[in-house]
This record gives sequence, C-alpha cells and structure tokens, in this order.
Amino acid sequence: MRHGDKINNLGRKKAHREALLSNLACQLIQYKRIVTTLAKAKALRVYVEPLITKSKKNETHQRRVVFSYLQDKAAVTELFSTISEKIAGRPGGYTRVIKLGARPGDNAELAMIELVDFNEVYGKDQAEKKEGAKRTRRAGGRKKATAETTDTTAKETPAADQQAETSEQQPS
Repeated sequence: MRHGDKINNLGRKKAHREALLSNLACQLIQYKRIVTTLAKAKALRVYVEPLITKSKKNETHQRRVVFSYLQDKAAVTELFSTISEKIAGRPGGYTRVIKLGARPGDNAELAMIELVDFNEVYGKDQAEKKEGAKRTRRAGGRKKATAETTDTTAKETPAADQQAETSEQQPS
C-alpha cells in the first residue's frame, strides 16, 4: 500500500527520476519554457520552485545547495543572475503549466511549463492592469452610491419644481 506517498515516481527509480528532473530544470532555466508530458511538468514544478526561491538569496551556501540539485554551472549562473532579478518581488508561483493536448504518437498528454515572469504576452496585460486599475475598498462603493442618490434627488427636485411651476402657469 502507498499510504501517504505523494511523490509521482514517473515510472523510474530514484536516481533516474532525479537525473530527469535535474535535466528538465536546467532546460527550463535555460529556455524559460519547455514542452513535456503533463506528469513530468507537474513533478518539475514541485522540483524547481524551491530552487528558484533559494536563488532569491545570492549567497555562496544557496548556490552550493542549488548546484547539488542541478549539476550545471551555466544553469546556476543564469538562475542566480537573470531569473532571480525578475522574480525578486514575487512571493511564489514562479511557474505556469499549460495543457497542450495529446501527443499524436502515444496519446500522452502534453503540457508547456514556463517561468511566469518571462512570458511577454501575459506580462503586457498585467502591466496594463496595474496602471489602469485603482485599488479601492468595498466600503467606498457605499459612499459613492449614497452620494449619487443625493445628487440625483437634488437634480430631480429642481426639475420637479419647474414642472410644477409650468403646470401652475398654464391654467392662468
């Protein structure tokens, strides 16, 4: 029985699985976006996000810890220089998994995993939303609603007075 065993073994032994995830992580860091199977993408997300979090602190110890997982100097350098600058303000959720459908050969479910801050298509929308969006509290809506109703009643009152005056003037 596999009670409490939440890791996806991906049909591999431990050493093979760690080598696979290390290689996928290096490719993701290098290219910022890769296409793989959905199961591997989900396993990679769990593997690489703690490494990206470690890259926020640019210390020798953190570099050594990350290098023990990746075994690639170029990937570690890229992670601690380019990627850590972009994700500095993000509290987590550095990757995005997008389902792509089935692969024609073996019908395996494909997915694209990408680093969130390196996608220009979504990044432009977020930048525009931040500029145009105004942060308000919910209570502010009630104040506006009451102000608008008082304005409309004030506007209606002179109009009603004018109609009453015109109706009074017509019979005389």
